[in-house]
Amino acid sequence: MTKLLPGILAMAAIVVASNILVQFLFGQWLTWGAFTYPLAFLVTDVMNRVYGVAAARRVVFIGFLIGVACSFIGTQIQGEFGPLVTLRIALGSGLAFLTAQLLDVAVFDRLRSGAWWRAPLASTLLGSSLDTAIFFTIAFSGALIWLEPGNDVSWANEMLPLLGAGPVAPLWVSLALADWMVKLSLALLALVPFRAITSRLMAAQA
Repeated sequence: MTKLLPGILAMAAIVVASNILVQFLFGQWLTWGAFTYPLAFLVTDVMNRVYGVAAARRVVFIGFLIGVACSFIGTQIQGEFGPLVTLRIALGSGLAFLTAQLLDVAVFDRLRSGAWWRAPLASTLLGSSLDTAIFFTIAFSGALIWLEPGNDVSWANEMLPLLGAGPVAPLWVSLALADWMVKLSLALLALVPFRAITSRLMAAQA
């Protein structure tokens, strides 16, 4: 368990930070959480490559429990604009995280014997896509207002051209699409630290 502790702590920190940062816009179409959350897939893939599928699942489950617990604590702490983490964001993050990360682990394990880059790239792309769809729908869709009636998400449901140029859609759909595009870009960039970190850890084990 000791060898997995860095991965568990990193995962928990990423979940908590992203749940807070996703409530703040970076520019018009992105949230700050778009830049931190994809790191969760890097952590999972490193654990999977170095310690195996069982260890990766353990990191996901423990990191999930710690992260969600801290996020729900955040729902009780009032910031300048309300709770640090809204209930819908905590619920959406938890469900999206667990579903997407377990998919990532399964896909990575299936492809682990191929070229070194194929497993982390394919698993992250699929996991990120599922994560984005689940999280933004639960956290911001007007159709799910019953989940937290006191949370005003009208700002996220303002009807605007998609990414400023496409068909009219709720703002949260543009946020989700922009978030997904960032995740795809970071999935490619993450191959560099993935290769470096796994090589170092595996050499240390030899």
